[in-house]
Amino acid sequence: MADTIFITDERIDGDADADGPLTGRTVAIKDNISTEGVRTTCGSAMLEDYVPPYDATVVSRLKDAGATIVGKTNMDEFGMGTTTETSAFGPTDNPAAPGHVPGGSSGGSAAAVAAGEAELALGSDTGGSIRCPAAFCGVVGIKPTYGLVSRYGLVAYGNSLEQIGPFGETVEDAAALLDVITGPDDRDATTRAVELDGESYADAATGDVDGLTIGVPTELVEGADEGVVDTFWDAIAELEAQGAEYHEVSLPSVEHAVEAYYVIAMSEASSNLARFDGVRYGPATDADGNWNETFAAVRKEGFGDEVKRRILLGTYALSAGYHDKYYKKAQDARAWVKQDFDEALSEADVLASPTMPVTPFEQGESLDDPLQMYLADANTVPVNLADLPAISVPAGESDVDGLPVGLQLVGPSFGEERLIRAASALE
Repeated sequence: MADTIFITDERIDGDADADGPLTGRTVAIKDNISTEGVRTTCGSAMLEDYVPPYDATVVSRLKDAGATIVGKTNMDEFGMGTTTETSAFGPTDNPAAPGHVPGGSSGGSAAAVAAGEAELALGSDTGGSIRCPAAFCGVVGIKPTYGLVSRYGLVAYGNSLEQIGPFGETVEDAAALLDVITGPDDRDATTRAVELDGESYADAATGDVDGLTIGVPTELVEGADEGVVDTFWDAIAELEAQGAEYHEVSLPSVEHAVEAYYVIAMSEASSNLARFDGVRYGPATDADGNWNETFAAVRKEGFGDEVKRRILLGTYALSAGYHDKYYKKAQDARAWVKQDFDEALSEADVLASPTMPVTPFEQGESLDDPLQMYLADANTVPVNLADLPAISVPAGESDVDGLPVGLQLVGPSFGEERLIRAASALE
């Protein structure tokens, strides 16, 4: 199934009697979001035949809104990757840049929108997994504030970091999908109700940036490729021409954000993925020894290399004698990142940076060097550590290689309306 967008190409009709905001619109769903009666694999051989008995809250809300779900999209296994190449079902090609990766881990969802296979899509973002593929595929992706969207039915990777969010061809489209999936949920205690300034998030896509103040974190621009930086500044100039103004800000803590993120995310993954033990989930094996041998055999066969790597590192970080040395320090760094963002946003309405410091990798380029893949997340992971909302909107193409570049806007907690208004000015 090489270069596939969908792992499971199956239509799920919404409420036939609904005259909802998404009636007649097609939506693709990342394959780590539960769909009743339709398999949910997380891109892993471990769950190749798993069929959930229930819908995720976001899926129920899509059906109630009249949406037609057109399939479950390819993804990095259990959300662990930046390229959608760690999937057990093969890689996904980038419709906007054939021969290159679509980004990850929600690469299938972004590719579905970019290729016109679906008008809208849902992904999940643990450290940039919506914004990265949005930037690489030239579409819009929104990572909501932690707690805005229910995570009930999302197969957990890093509970304290991840959020479900929308993709669309336009900011207004993505915002309209966000309107449908937000709101409190009795089955997710982290959710809360938010009072909007206007009628809806979609209504905020006015493009009015007159008087908007933009903070540009120098640390998130300096390390980016030349073509990415030039395209980014062209986009900032466009916002200035429409009445916005910018100034530089500093986020010194982001120097340590990638390290802190991977310690926290891998530690949470080690705990969350312990349930895949061959008893309730997992492939059959030839192991016939004691339980420990069977457990090891199932995980050896069911998990890919990247998932095994992260489980091992996470288990090590949580082990006796190392918890304070690694995990506690990572949580301290997380608090520092949050503090830096809050200070920067006290002096600006939004923060802006390139979404990704690089343009899309060629397929296969980063698989032999995981560190290269991890460092590519430098501009996105700090936002998840700070529990803030962000949006990636197409900024143009690099004048060096002609590949898509995304601009990331970060706002204060539950400041999605502000981000949508600002991002829509670039369309």
